[in-house]
Amino acid sequence: MDELIAEAKEVATAAATRLGITVRELREPAAHDEAARLFGRIWRTDSPNELLDARMMRALSYAGNYVVGAFRDEEMIGAAVAFFGLDHLHSHITGVDPATQSRGAGHAIKLHQRAWALDRRIESVHWTFDPLVRRNAYFNLHKLGARAVKYLPDFYGVMTDGINAGDATSDRLYIQWDVASPEAIAAAAGDPREINMQAVYAAGAEVALARDDFGRPSPGKAVHDGRPLLVAVPLDIEVLRGTDPPLAVAWRREVANALCAAFDSGYRIAGMARDGWYVMEAE
Repeated sequence: MDELIAEAKEVATAAATRLGITVRELREPAAHDEAARLFGRIWRTDSPNELLDARMMRALSYAGNYVVGAFRDEEMIGAAVAFFGLDHLHSHITGVDPATQSRGAGHAIKLHQRAWALDRRIESVHWTFDPLVRRNAYFNLHKLGARAVKYLPDFYGVMTDGINAGDATSDRLYIQWDVASPEAIAAAAGDPREINMQAVYAAGAEVALARDDFGRPSPGKAVHDGRPLLVAVPLDIEVLRGTDPPLAVAWRREVANALCAAFDSGYRIAGMARDGWYVMEAE
């Protein structure tokens, strides 16, 4: 374990250094206020404390939980908060300033979180994410080497932030990241597992949910007979919520139906293809 911890710290530091950032714990109230404002900008909230109150961050930090910021030239560009659960660390929120998204800062924060957890002999980190956001699905399942283990209908209830407002329900997939697993180790080393779609199709994959030529959900007639299942998601649900709310609602309903039916039939999510298909396999 000591060797794994040292390696995780080295990988996390190297990832941050390549980006010219540092990730460090936030211990003072002023830093918690800054993180709350950053979260507010990212999620476009009316109040900086709508998502996570700065005073709560202060309490979580003081109690020894994971409260960090990512800095470039002393400007906070990202932040994350996680707290101790039963035999795991629950990662409640991670966000990166929109101006720096897709440039690796979020990945650097998660690698720091992995090293932090391992250093405390915590081998599993859990969180939730919106199953309709395909880039997050790919990031979680492949870039990090985590697993989606459960579908949670309307997990948060009504959400009013600028990203989620107007959505039908706050359905989420529950992620389990076993940070000492071979998958997590390989992903951290830059060798993430990819989905071989040619092999999936060769195994007789059934389409449980497709996208039609107009970007609408098109349910299939999967029989859950052990062959791989494919479940499509919209290409960009965040844009769709603003341009066509009824279609966004339809996608939420159909993806929930397809994923839950597969889970109930003993399937698991094997990964997310880069073109927006969940690949599910019988366990």
